[in-house]
Amino acid sequence: MENNEVPARKGTTRRVFLSASAAGAVAAPLVSLAGTASAATTSAAAAAGRKPLARHHFDNDLRALIRQIDPDRIHATILRLTQFGTRHTASSQTDPNRGIGAAVNWVTEQMQAIAATSNGNMTVQQQTFTQPVSSNIPVPTTITNVIATLKGTASPERFYVMTGHLDSRCTNVEDFTSDAPGADDDASGVAAVLELARLFATKQFPGTIIFAAVDGEEQGLYGSTFMAQQMAAAGADVQGMFSNDIIGASHSFDGMKPDPFSVRMFLEGIPTAATANDIATMQSVGGENDGKSRQLGRYVADVAPFELTGMNVRLIWRRDRYLRGSDHVSFQGQGYAAARFTEPRENFDHEHQNVQVQNGVQFGDLIQYVDFDYVARVAGINAAALWALASSPSTPKNVLIHTTPPPTLAGTNLTMLSWGANPESNLAGYEVVSRETTSPDWTDVIPVGNVTSVTLNISKDNVQFGLRAVDQNGNRSPVAFPQVAA
Repeated sequence: MENNEVPARKGTTRRVFLSASAAGAVAAPLVSLAGTASAATTSAAAAAGRKPLARHHFDNDLRALIRQIDPDRIHATILRLTQFGTRHTASSQTDPNRGIGAAVNWVTEQMQAIAATSNGNMTVQQQTFTQPVSSNIPVPTTITNVIATLKGTASPERFYVMTGHLDSRCTNVEDFTSDAPGADDDASGVAAVLELARLFATKQFPGTIIFAAVDGEEQGLYGSTFMAQQMAAAGADVQGMFSNDIIGASHSFDGMKPDPFSVRMFLEGIPTAATANDIATMQSVGGENDGKSRQLGRYVADVAPFELTGMNVRLIWRRDRYLRGSDHVSFQGQGYAAARFTEPRENFDHEHQNVQVQNGVQFGDLIQYVDFDYVARVAGINAAALWALASSPSTPKNVLIHTTPPPTLAGTNLTMLSWGANPESNLAGYEVVSRETTSPDWTDVIPVGNVTSVTLNISKDNVQFGLRAVDQNGNRSPVAFPQVAA
């Protein structure tokens, strides 16, 4: 059999083989790059070769949308939310001017006005439930999430979710009467959600985008937990979720150098929903850094660079800040890829504090400590990520790495991958990506064509592999990390 050599790193050579089906990847004779495979496989083989990852292409319409993000609108939204006095989850549901009920109604009105511009493509709902007595919930409490859904045109069954939490708190988490303006935590996140809902409403995308203001975060992530559970129960394929929580302060206020052009993105390692068997497999294959959320973070770093958003995304390999959490954890609990955006350095004088002055120091989450331009830039990162995700093919499903060696042999240096076909009608094919096990990000790519399996003459013992889908416009999905075939 003739083999075409594909250069590998450090001057060695590695051969790439392509097979035409999942079964072929496991049992059929290998088809070489110069072999007599199907037309699709032969075409892919001709183009195949391990090479550096290409830079992402940015749509001019996306650039225009990011330029339209309006700090003044964000300012107005945050100001209005602080004027409800408190938005504590247990505050009044019926007072027209003060409390969480008035805030929920106002956000709903804003979302409905935005949806009216969408030509029927965006719908708005109040998702209401009663939270029974629970931690920080001393009596049964009504909780309402406000959810705007921009339905996809080609793959409406896959979802991308952006949230901010509407509720606020002061020093005592159960104090529902004292003022809790919650300007940064988290009117800033809700303002970003409303601003992107406004700008995205007149657009259409293959995938479905959800913009949500969730309640009950400060008491224990109750609103987002209910939302994520409902989506999971309905079989929703949530392929990416972003919690925007405390995204308003660009300065540290404590003598540290300000960092107004970066945002932290927290990404769990071992998945929250992982079983004991899942964890054992991760340990065996070295997959602790390759969960869905980590892949989502790598994708965002690629599609939302500084040159597009004016911001640096600092990926932090931790589920959240030390021993803390936010609404992304609710989605991670359902097995979804999710992450949190938050400002570079929190000022705890203005977070979870009663509004008061002590020893000449102002405490409280007040609007004067919010940088509206910074919130707009964080919104731009969300915009770039949601645009790319909803415009690109879905993340490949059922990606498997086959480990059964040929009969009579103890192992094999070949790597055999198989996966399910993507549903998109404009799919161009797939790319296998790889990296050294010590590399934080994917570094090499092998185009393999529109097939559902591939066999590579690269040892899976030495590198990590992933798979992504590519459409005819060059849009690429997030990477799927292969599971071990049974």
